[in-house]
Amino acid sequence: MTQPLLILITGLPASGKTTLAKHIAAEFHFPLITKDGIKELLFDQLGWKDRAWSRQLSSVTYALLFHFIELQLSAGQPVIAESNFARTDEFLALKRRYAFEIFQIKCFADGLTLFQRFKERAEAGIRHPGHVDQQTYEELKPLLLRGKDEPLNIGGTYYEIDTTDFLAIDYKKLFAAIRATSYFTIPGT
Repeated sequence: MTQPLLILITGLPASGKTTLAKHIAAEFHFPLITKDGIKELLFDQLGWKDRAWSRQLSSVTYALLFHFIELQLSAGQPVIAESNFARTDEFLALKRRYAFEIFQIKCFADGLTLFQRFKERAEAGIRHPGHVDQQTYEELKPLLLRGKDEPLNIGGTYYEIDTTDFLAIDYKKLFAAIRATSYFTIPGT
């Protein structure tokens, strides 16, 4: 039996992770679990107020995110997870419990572009107000100006995608790379 495929979409804030994840989910018809999707449900149910509360909900959000990932993997099902993942502990723990293949996609962009995107979407009210993005400009500016963070050291296939210009993204190439994983190339899938 083929091992399930975990597609991780990660990168800095405003790097296009959710946009990319939705394209992949539509192409492959895999379930998509997003950190912000979970967190915004929590904001709607529990309320929102400030950065400290947002951070507190982030820890609960990650616990739920990994719970949902584990449910899919334990059932032998593929799953797409999107977040600005920074820690490897949870993935390594999942790897000890289940056999699955990882396809990690790192979204990156020109640093100034990231900062401008972040600021524009905060000011446009595109994101849930519970994220309190307007309160984090100075905190996140040095991080965003880097344009890229480090990949997760969790093994599997690693794929980088420059999202500076969304129109320049080669989705066919990305989809072909995903189809080259053993999930698609081993008979019986």
